[in-house]
Amino acid sequence: MEKSQSDTFRKIHFAVMAIEASARKANLSGKDMHDRLKRQGLIHKRLLRHYEQLHTQSLDWVVDDTIETLHNWEQEEKEGGAC
Repeated sequence: MEKSQSDTFRKIHFAVMAIEASARKANLSGKDMHDRLKRQGLIHKRLLRHYEQLHTQSLDWVVDDTIETLHNWEQEEKEGGAC
């Protein structure tokens, strides 16, 4: 496997783990969590773009950060602000 394919695989694997663990903690289905994160752009703007920093944290920390960020961005959207 080429380095770029390997890097992509690791980032996607990390994002899937974060989405599934966040869904469990938020008592949502994986699909519901994915849909909400995707709508806010959090998968690409946060989980994938900041993989190098995030993957060094514990999964619990990433889950808490993901859920908090999701709630904040959804609230900003309701209030008419930009993320």
